Amino acid sequence: MIPVRDLPAIAVRAAGPADAAAVSEVLQSSYPALLGTAYDRTLLARILPAMTRANPALLRSGTYYLAEAGPEPVGCGGWTFEKPHSTEAVEGVAHIRHFATAARWVGCGIGRLLYARCERDARTAGVRAFEAYATLNGEPFYRALGFTVIGPMQVGLGGGLFLPAVHMRRMLESRP
Repeated sequence: MIPVRDLPAIAVRAAGPADAAAVSEVLQSSYPALLGTAYDRTLLARILPAMTRANPALLRSGTYYLAEAGPEPVGCGGWTFEKPHSTEAVEGVAHIRHFATAARWVGCGIGRLLYARCERDARTAGVRAFEAYATLNGEPFYRALGFTVIGPMQVGLGGGLFLPAVHMRRMLESRP
């Protein structure tokens, strides 16, 4: 973790297709290190190759963001109206998607900055609630943001692979 006194300014901006390498860099730094505390190594060996690649659809969405400390990518994440791995959408509900913080930046507030950008932009788009399919080790992060647990779930990753997760929800308070 970076000492607080040494933290540079962090910029959060919309990511696009040209940011695929930077997003993948963050995912490859984050997921192997952080998921290893909550999941079996055999499962991780099978799922990490897919999970640590930038999702082209998210990069085209306009609602997926990259956090940068100068030129260094330090976090990524966003939201969509559609449920993950689906085209299903419910009016007023959005889904938090593919959040990650580069391993050495965990605990520096990167995730909170990304979430704040998501919430601001989602409110503008009429979102009244966020849902998240949180990894087991990600649940405390979302709980700290005000999400509540709906229940356990299995996220299908294709090829017969499933990741144990926690379905969570946060209502967005209306602002005057």
